[in-house]
Amino acid sequence: MPLLSRALAAEALGTFALVFFGPGAAVVQAQTGAPGHLGVAAVFGLTVAAVIAVLAPISGAHINPAATLALTLAGRFPKGQVLPYVAVQLLGASLAAFLLLALFGMKGHLGVTVPAGGLAQAFVLELTLTFFLLLVALRSGLPWVVGSVVALEATMGGPITGASMNPARSFGPALASGIWTAHWLYWAAPLLGAALAALASHVLSPAEPLEKQPQEAQEFVLKRP
Repeated sequence: MPLLSRALAAEALGTFALVFFGPGAAVVQAQTGAPGHLGVAAVFGLTVAAVIAVLAPISGAHINPAATLALTLAGRFPKGQVLPYVAVQLLGASLAAFLLLALFGMKGHLGVTVPAGGLAQAFVLELTLTFFLLLVALRSGLPWVVGSVVALEATMGGPITGASMNPARSFGPALASGIWTAHWLYWAAPLLGAALAALASHVLSPAEPLEKQPQEAQEFVLKRP
């Protein structure tokens, strides 16, 4: 299988897993009262960590159009592959949401993300959550680090906005449930947060290291008279 085809398959599979297990946990919470808000947040974080660990070597494990945008703006992803990546992310998310619909019906509205408060509050919160998530992803990218941030932010922001931070995660349940309330917000805020995260990552990267690296320091000492 060509490299791009393998990458696209990995992105679709990873985004499917994210929506099946993440919103799926919210659906189970609505039906059974378990695993609770903290449990749902943990499921999101663990899923992201597992997907990155397994699929990052194949596709980068973006599983999020906002992540794809941030990486592109940071010069780490080719512009020509953005649309195919986003298309398969939306496909994977939609397939997972329709599977949840087949399994559970409309329990928990399939974990659809809608603001619990005002639109301005929800917009700023989603933007901020996405900014910090993608800044961490750009600066670290370690599965457990990114997964931990997802769990942390889902714990804090979940009751207010659903803590989407991901247009694909919001799109799949919206499509399957038919609930499109303020759906634009879950595209605009994460994409703006992604752009700001790419900018911040660039600003935080000095043109020259602040301290000499060990090898450079050794060479400096050896060259001294």
